[in-house]
Amino acid sequence: MTQLTEQTGWKELKAGPFMDGIGPILKTRALDGSNIYGLRTDASHCNAIGSVHGGVVTGVLDQAIAIEAWNAANRQPTVTLQMDTRFVTAARAGDLLEASATLRHATRSMLFVDADLYAGDRLIATATAVMKIIAKKDTP
Repeated sequence: MTQLTEQTGWKELKAGPFMDGIGPILKTRALDGSNIYGLRTDASHCNAIGSVHGGVVTGVLDQAIAIEAWNAANRQPTVTLQMDTRFVTAARAGDLLEASATLRHATRSMLFVDADLYAGDRLIATATAVMKIIAKKDTP
């Protein structure tokens, strides 16, 4: 297994205690300059049938969407109001999951974001989310 470090273009993100428990979540840039978020999976990410758990998949997608929404909102806090996920195929322990997110539409208070999650050239899942920009005074 390749060690994912800043030398290979990946850097670890501080994404909060939940994602730290799954991760670390990693980030790199694609050739077109867009962000790619990654997670190296292992047996601890698997369900009883040996596939990467759907909660792990949705967690990585949600994190990619949330960071892209935060950037699009000029780094104002955002929260997920709705996220629809479509699972295409199973990921396996040892897969490097790579998620990319794209802002589709923005209003003053809402962001509409799509994301795809791959393991190599295999599409694992897609997601569409509605994100709400919240005032900093409303954050805990």
